[in-house]
Amino acid sequence: MAYQKIEDLEVYALAENFSNEVWEIIINWDYFAKDTIGKQLCRAVDSISANIAEGYGRFHFKENKNFCYYGRGSLLEAKSFIRKSKDRKLISEGQYLSLISKMELIHLKLNAYIKYIGKSTKTEFSAASPMTNT
Repeated sequence: MAYQKIEDLEVYALAENFSNEVWEIIINWDYFAKDTIGKQLCRAVDSISANIAEGYGRFHFKENKNFCYYGRGSLLEAKSFIRKSKDRKLISEGQYLSLISKMELIHLKLNAYIKYIGKSTKTEFSAASPMTNT
């Protein structure tokens, strides 16, 4: 099978799970925190997987790579908001360390995926890609 589902891409699945975890934290904040930093953080973490998906759907390695760069930018934006959330006592030190650790893993996987698609000259990725959950 030459084509695989986006859900089979490990970095995408990690980013999706991460955004859902952040949502579950933000949903419990008071109105002011949700309306200010919460909305921005939620948009940033949602944008990571959204950009990976959009690039994946383009089927051309150069466009895919560009969207992955956008996703990486969103990841670093989210990291800034997570740091602010800790500093403003919206999340605990333990939550902060857990979230940062997960972000570092996503960052590493995203960099590896960018490197992989940068070397590809095909318009489709094989099912044997090192970036899948299989």
